[in-house]
Formats: sequence, C-alpha cells, structure tokens
Amino acid sequence: MVLADLGRRIRNAIGKLGQATVINEEELNAMLKEVCSALIESDVNVRLVKQLRESVRKAIDFEEMAGGVNKRRLIQRSVFQELLKLVDPGVAPYQPVKGKANVIMFVGLQGAGKTTTCTKMAYYYQKKGWKTCLVCADTFRAGAFDQLKQNATKARIPFYGSYSEVDPVIIAANGVEKFKRDGFELIVVDTSGRHKQEAALFEEMLQVSNAIKPDNVIFVMDASIGQACEAQARAFKNCVDIGSVIITKLDGHAKGGGALSAVATTHSSIIFIGTGEHIDDFELFKVKPFLQKLLGMGDIQGLVEKVSEMGLEDNEELIKRLKQGFEFYSLFRTPPSLTILVHEIVGG
Repeated sequence: MVLADLGRRIRNAIGKLGQATVINEEELNAMLKEVCSALIESDVNVRLVKQLRESVRKAIDFEEMAGGVNKRRLIQRSVFQELLKLVDPGVAPYQPVKGKANVIMFVGLQGAGKTTTCTKMAYYYQKKGWKTCLVCADTFRAGAFDQLKQNATKARIPFYGSYSEVDPVIIAANGVEKFKRDGFELIVVDTSGRHKQEAALFEEMLQVSNAIKPDNVIFVMDASIGQACEAQARAFKNCVDIGSVIITKLDGHAKGGGALSAVATTHSSIIFIGTGEHIDDFELFKVKPFLQKLLGMGDIQGLVEKVSEMGLEDNEELIKRLKQGFEFYSLFRTPPSLTILVHEIVGG
C-alpha cells in the first residue's frame, strides 16, 4: 500500500477506539492487530512491528490505570510515540551553513533518481535565496551529463561537467574548485550510480570523496525496495561515511513505510523525501510533522512555512492564529491559494 493508504488504515484502527463503549484489553489488541497488519503490508520489518506492539502493551496497563484516566487518549498517545520511534533515526539532520561553501556529494544505486534529486535539492535551496550549483561527476552512465545539463538549464542552476574528461575525480575536483572560487554556497556533486557488488565503482566513490572532501554525503534511496534499504545503506556506509539519506518515489510505492523504518535502524538521518516527478515534489523531512500529516492530524508548522514562502509572512495575525492551531474553516476568509494549501496539508 502507498503511504496514504498506510496512514488511513492506522488512523481508522485508532479511530475505532472512539466508537467502543468500553476500552479494555480486547479493544487494545484488536487495534494493535490492525495497526501491525498495515505496517507489515507496507514492508516494515516484522521485528520492528513486534517491538512496537510490545512497547504499546507495556505502556498500557489496565490493572494499574487510575479510574479517571482517559484510556482512549493514553492509547492514542502511546501508539503515536511508538510510530515516531519507528521512523526517527535519533540523529540530528545535517544543515548547510549559508554564507560559506557547502559541498554535498550524492551517491546511490542506479535507477534511484539520484541525478533528478540533485537538481531538486539545488532548486530547493535556490528558491530560499542560496547561490547553488551542480557538478556532474558521473562518467559511467551514458547520457548522465546531458540529463543533468538539461535539468539544470530548465531550473536555471549553474552546472559543470565535461564531455572529454573521463576521470570523475578530476571533474569533481575541478568543478568544486571553480564554484568555490565563484562564491557558491551549495555545491551539489552527482556521482556514478552503482550496484552493491560493484567494487570498482565503490572505490571510485571513495576517491571522489577524498578529492572534494564533502561536508555531507547523501545516499539517495528508492522507496520501492522497502526494508532492503537497510542493507543498501549499510553497504554504502562501509565505503564512505554517509551523513544523510533522501528517499525518492514515496508517492506511489507500497513499501514506503518499510524504507523509512529501515533507514532509521541505520541511524542515518533522512533529510528530504521525493514525492513526485516534478522539480518541486521535494519535501524537508521532519519526523513529527510527517507522521502527523500521514495520520491526518495536519501539520501546523508546515503550513506556517508555506505561508512564509507565499510572501504572507507580514500578516502577523494570520501567522499567530496558525501557530495557535485555530479552526481551519476560518481560513475561508483568507486568499483562495492558502485555502487550497490547507486542504493539501491536512489531506482534505
């Protein structure tokens, strides 16, 4: 099931507690069975699902529970906290520093959408006022430079590459040096995609890393491989220090939940997720807001950030009301574009 379906099933399972006249062990087990079944169908590792179930059961002790306690709310909070743990690697995400050269090296398997994701990240920061650029050090795949060149030109992002030089280490080093000299703040370096068993390509990746000394190495991962993401992430980590992960194709694959939870077990921070083919189908990954949105709880902070991007940040009253979580129907007195945005964020 795609992530939206996963969120719907978990939300419905928890929602059934609200219809129960009595909240007891039987109702708890029925809810947990549905939640766990949904997670397993989304390719979340069975061991992790079992751990979630046992943790919730341990937190909810009906015999020890005081009489006036809201059992329904306690169970909901416990499930939410355990779901957070499932996708939270417990590692602070890397954040580039504006005003200095941040060299970001992209690595990943062939077909994961690495080159497209490089452009998406450069475009994301460009929209926020950063001076960004792209370097194509992928000399292995035919047409790699043409693809990056086309993407960069369309997004109006400066790029560097070569049709004559075959050594990716030289291309990467020259490109980074040029853009540093020109005062660029975010230098995104695309490298050759590889398979887990290709030792020569892993050696090349290490050489590129040693040459450009990146501030962050990002592993681009395809959500469609589900919990297999864990083995792939570990294979890359053994070769070069992976700082962050971006998961692509989360919009249409059944194994998205498995991919997210698998990455969390490697303690690599997920910094962005790809949610579509377009250049702006690219979201900053924040665990709590992501889960809130997945479960239909809305994302107030995300809405505040979107309002700022739309140039409405001067409307102090609107920002204040958003942060306080006011009734959403009052938004119909605001611009239509913002009303549409609210429906998008809360899944309406």
